[in-house]
Amino acid sequence: MFAAFSALSARGRGAARLAAATLASGLVAATVLAGTAAAAPAADATAPSPGGATATIGGLKTYGAAVVHADSGDQEISAGLFEMSVDGGGMLQTYCVDIHNPTQRDAKYHETPWSGTSLGANENAGKIRWILQNSYPQVNDLAALASRAGFQGGLTEQDAAAGTQVAIWRYSDGVKVDAVDPQAEKLADYLEKNARGAAEPEASLRLDPPAVSGHAGERLGPVTVHTNADGVTLTPPADAATSGVRIVDQAGKAVTTAADGAQVFFDVPEDATDGQAELTVQASTTVPVGRAFAAESRSQTQILAGSSESTVSATASASWAETGAIPALSAVENCDKGGVDITAANEGDAPFTFQLLGIEYSIPAGESRTVTVPLQEDQAYDFTIEGPGGFKKRFTGVLDCMTQAGEADAAGTITQTLGEPSPATVGAGSDDTNLAATGGSTMTPLIAGIAIGLVVIGGAALLVVRKREAAAQD
Repeated sequence: MFAAFSALSARGRGAARLAAATLASGLVAATVLAGTAAAAPAADATAPSPGGATATIGGLKTYGAAVVHADSGDQEISAGLFEMSVDGGGMLQTYCVDIHNPTQRDAKYHETPWSGTSLGANENAGKIRWILQNSYPQVNDLAALASRAGFQGGLTEQDAAAGTQVAIWRYSDGVKVDAVDPQAEKLADYLEKNARGAAEPEASLRLDPPAVSGHAGERLGPVTVHTNADGVTLTPPADAATSGVRIVDQAGKAVTTAADGAQVFFDVPEDATDGQAELTVQASTTVPVGRAFAAESRSQTQILAGSSESTVSATASASWAETGAIPALSAVENCDKGGVDITAANEGDAPFTFQLLGIEYSIPAGESRTVTVPLQEDQAYDFTIEGPGGFKKRFTGVLDCMTQAGEADAAGTITQTLGEPSPATVGAGSDDTNLAATGGSTMTPLIAGIAIGLVVIGGAALLVVRKREAAAQD
């Protein structure tokens, strides 16, 4: 019987972290095989992302001072706007939504739904977006912003950024934090008091679904384009000239551009040998305020405050065969379930069978199902799924679903606030690296495979946590 894994809810994820410590080094990596127990060859790594902007973080550019109040004492930190440079061109301005977690210098980030971050389980996420829409830099008339907050003049860009970040932290992390400058503090209080819920913004660009499959001689799809750009450019598969695979519209006409809502297909020749192809879609647009940005390494989550015209992209893959199982695989991080959702579709005429952590699953012909791979918070993962005819798909990333403040509350301990500059930047040659706060400068090494025994131990540990939670609720 096919059944999806399910981890603890967001409420108990701090306790789940403690229980997961029994898993030796943790669920940091797995090799997932289809129909074989042999180690899979290396495949191109794919970070679970539905598309949008990818960027490299620089550092704090416009900021002031704030004070975090904790049982262990008060600590002064920096608070304000980060800048990111977008791959392909463009700049982003962001605030952070995890006050205790350091930022890795030059970390790579990708646009992601709230559900893949700590915002997904935060009932105040909509208020954070309202703050972004109604404060600096979206409102760059500082005199008008000060007037809204109930005072006249004296508001600098640094104080506006600090006051906005402080208000965001109060909702993102639930911490007691104040701006040092009186004007910035007045702005923070105004924003916190007046914030109202706002809906999560749509992605700048995504493709649905991101993977399709079928038989040679068919049009595989449709793949629907969703974007806020005026139009997108479609780049056909790299080997299109030799494979004969074309990207076409519903009428079967080859296309190189598309608009929001358009449906496109992979047109595979009837005599094509079993294989795979990838479509790249790209556009230039402003990324919507309030979009989350998750790091591809261990680095604090960001939320978008402003965007220049920027390059956004997304990919969709197709696989085809003459007979047998024909899988299509995609993945997305799911913080509500505490893991990575792997969606496996099978458009072939035989079942697609694969294993996840020692458990075998079989997708009947013509069906699609989702498996949630449970992971520890803050752990890297790296797993590959193989199929017939040389098919393979590799997914890598880091699950980051909780703020460290939330973890501290759940564990009953206090996380030390980082020092200047804060959020701290960790990187080679940095004078402000705080290894005591970051827990070290390197990630836990990836493990080539995970034994079934570790899964059993982990299941038992989570069961203990569930029993304790049930007893606490009684």
